[in-house]
Amino acid sequence: MNNYHHGDLRAALLDAAGAILQEKGLEGFSLRECARRAGTSHAAPAHHFGDTPGLLSEFAALGFERMVTMLRAARAAAGADAWEQLRATGRAYIDFALANRAAFQLMFRTDRLDAGHERLRAASAAAFGELRDALAALHGGEADMPRLMLAWSAVHGFATLLLEHPMDGIRQGTDVQQFSREMGDAMLARLKASLAG
Repeated sequence: MNNYHHGDLRAALLDAAGAILQEKGLEGFSLRECARRAGTSHAAPAHHFGDTPGLLSEFAALGFERMVTMLRAARAAAGADAWEQLRATGRAYIDFALANRAAFQLMFRTDRLDAGHERLRAASAAAFGELRDALAALHGGEADMPRLMLAWSAVHGFATLLLEHPMDGIRQGTDVQQFSREMGDAMLARLKASLAG
């Protein structure tokens, strides 16, 4: 059995969780398999995370934190134009989903997560805040809820469709990254009047 320092074992368990989720999805996830892959006892995940929702919630929180980093970096790189900042935020949201399938799909599965997990609540609120702030910049510092829901639904729905493969036929062999960028830009352009008006 491997001898981990406290923090190393926690990280190893989270890495193992990510690998299982990527390979088998939520249906194939178990604490026992997570412990086995991390090379530790079956009791170790419970010691660090409490239970399955606790471990999954920590993994989801890390996903939201990585998403926030990507959204902020994309917006900062977009320049001073508020619309370009919003478009860059939307693109980054979709890019995150494609690059982090297991985390993205888990992050919105509230039925499998701990609603009281403080780090998850803070991280998900921060991600939502990035979208809200990018949209608010178009409207003098305020973002009304219908426009925010429209923007979020567009990027989240498109990302989900890309991940779950119903667009494979529509893409007609186009690389998914290229398709996501071209179609994502076209979709956001169609929404510009509704979001900016």
